[in-house]
Amino acid sequence: MNLALINSGEAGARRTAKTWLITAWIAGLFCLAICATILYQHATATTNDPWKSPQLLKLKTALAAAPKDAQIKAQIRDLDLKYRQRFFRRLALDRTGGWLLLGGMAVFLAALWRAKNSDQVLSIPQPNLQAAREALRVEARSRLAVAGFAVVCVGAAAAFIKAGDSKMPLPQNPAAPPVPAAADALPPLAEFQANWPRFRGPDGSGFSPKANPPLAWDEGAKTNLLWKSAIPLPGFNSPIVWGGRVFLSGGDAQKREVYCFNAADGQLAWRRAIENVPGSPAKAPEVLEQTGVAAPTMATDGRRVYALFANGDLAALGLDGAPAWSKNLGTPKNQYGHATSLAIWQGKLIVQLDQGDSEPANSRLMAFDGATGKVVWEKPRKVPGSWASPIVVEAAGKAQIITAALPSLIAYDAVSGAELWKADVLEGEVAPSPILAGGLVCIASPSSKLIALRPDGSGDVTKTHVAWSNEENIPDVTSPTSNGELVFYVTSSGMLTCLDAKDGTKLWEHDFGTEIQASPGISGNRVYIVATDGHAWVVEAGREFKELGAGKLEDHFFASPAFVGDRLYLRGNAALYCIGVK
Repeated sequence: MNLALINSGEAGARRTAKTWLITAWIAGLFCLAICATILYQHATATTNDPWKSPQLLKLKTALAAAPKDAQIKAQIRDLDLKYRQRFFRRLALDRTGGWLLLGGMAVFLAALWRAKNSDQVLSIPQPNLQAAREALRVEARSRLAVAGFAVVCVGAAAAFIKAGDSKMPLPQNPAAPPVPAAADALPPLAEFQANWPRFRGPDGSGFSPKANPPLAWDEGAKTNLLWKSAIPLPGFNSPIVWGGRVFLSGGDAQKREVYCFNAADGQLAWRRAIENVPGSPAKAPEVLEQTGVAAPTMATDGRRVYALFANGDLAALGLDGAPAWSKNLGTPKNQYGHATSLAIWQGKLIVQLDQGDSEPANSRLMAFDGATGKVVWEKPRKVPGSWASPIVVEAAGKAQIITAALPSLIAYDAVSGAELWKADVLEGEVAPSPILAGGLVCIASPSSKLIALRPDGSGDVTKTHVAWSNEENIPDVTSPTSNGELVFYVTSSGMLTCLDAKDGTKLWEHDFGTEIQASPGISGNRVYIVATDGHAWVVEAGREFKELGAGKLEDHFFASPAFVGDRLYLRGNAALYCIGVK
């Protein structure tokens, strides 16, 4: 009797071990399938990359030979959109596949461990009448485990395929000028408006009413190029300008830096490494080449300059480069990298840190005291990651911080951080930033529509405060610009559109037929458009299209222009350029 029970227990243990081995095999094959899918996606990434596609480059060459061929232009737009969708779909597959691979490996290792331990049967010194029955129960549970895991694999594979099929829209030595003596006394509003203190100027709209840069320039002919200065480290942030200084940030996986150039001659006045930041991660996060480590544009209040990087490092420096304070906000969990720029209001530094894919998101809006770095207020945001930058405007009798992230345009009180109103009007991957145009807040819902809202509401104003919308030639990356009377915006494929700011009526459109990633800007009564390949155009900010001039620089451009006085500052991939009349 004892011998039979022992034999029965040994047989059951072998069957259990075999079942766990089968489970390990299934988990292993599942992991191999996920790896194969990810490797295949990366192997085909070159042809799917919208910036490297041979077919797209061939079409652009054909368009250069026949710039008025509407059929070629349409093919370029369609192909560009298709490749961008593939590109972002591959990112989604990488993210989903990574989690599935992690889960599959955990099951694989656990099953191997169980298989090894299930095969070890101890001798039974005393009769156990329930041994056979226990062995059968263990075997049944093992079969259920295998079946359950198979169901999980099928469901996970379906989710993986669905993630792959989902179409995700698309989505820069003489001594420096003297530092002001009154370090903590903020400059007057007129001085703030005469400089370029943040992304796209004082109010974030890309508009400078009094600047007067040249209508034409040419690097090859050395026409109206005052100076050109190499930038030590890469970055996609735009230049900011204050009191004869031009500031940029740059960085890579090893280091992050801030640069100060003399506006008079372009000489590098100082460079400061941002290091030893409390709480900073030891390893920089992996980011897309198209976003990089230093995408957020800096900001200045005229007494300090502020910089934010993709690893969450936030630093304040004096205008002479001396460190004021620094802290780490936590690495933003953003699948394409963090690109939201900084804003300034009455000595406060405004940081919009949106992150995550869906709720529960860890997004938040923060206001810091510029002098000390102390948190003035912090508000959680129930939105996923975005790439739009906040603006601060005076509307409806109060200072409002306007933010954009899927699905909402949300306004906050600048003093307290309290939410004032919101409108659920956005779709897709939100990259364009809002602007104030003729008293209305305008925002581009990527590739969908341009929406204008009255900023005097309270609570949910989705159905009550939309003044107008337009669905023609809507950009997916660039932000609109306005002089208060007209609104201008340009698509990535080069279509410039002009609307009436009052009612959204389209007045005209013009196709430049080339890739444009930099947002347009207005200086006086002229609109400046800078293409990725270094070509630029100046058109009249009027109700009819009129080209006034053109420019050409030997570089590639993604950052937005800065206007101060009679100069235009442009950041290219390799250098910082100052355009002005010689």
